[in-house]
Amino acid sequence: MAFLGSLDIAASGITAQKKRMDVISENIVNRETTRTAEGGPYRRKLTVFQEIPSQSRFASRLKSESLRYREKSSASHGGVMVREIIEDQSEMIPVYDPNHPDANEEGYVMMPNVDNTKEMVDAMAASRSYEANITAFNAMKAIALKALEIGK
Repeated sequence: MAFLGSLDIAASGITAQKKRMDVISENIVNRETTRTAEGGPYRRKLTVFQEIPSQSRFASRLKSESLRYREKSSASHGGVMVREIIEDQSEMIPVYDPNHPDANEEGYVMMPNVDNTKEMVDAMAASRSYEANITAFNAMKAIALKALEIGK
């Protein structure tokens, strides 16, 4: 049903943007971390989104028929998902602090490549996208309720 597919698309956007906000939060929390388990300073992480392709009606029907007796069909209606979380390969930021335990022999500490301003802008964009998906989801829900009222 096309209507349920619309709900799936909005829900996938909500899930993807929530994961993006989680990664941004991790970056902000670790902007002062100079020593990680992997060694060296924390590296900024980025989310990479990927489209979830929608299946044609024929492909969906074929899948439905082939799985008919084994399991319930879950046809894809499209949307977005987080494909992977990658590390930003930009340079670390050298800060002169000879008293820091991680300072090199010249007195510089390599700080994470996390820019608080970039993270806040990314967080605002993710939050707006999240809100837009919530609004779309709620609009579709309201349409469904009106359709049910009409059917009474």
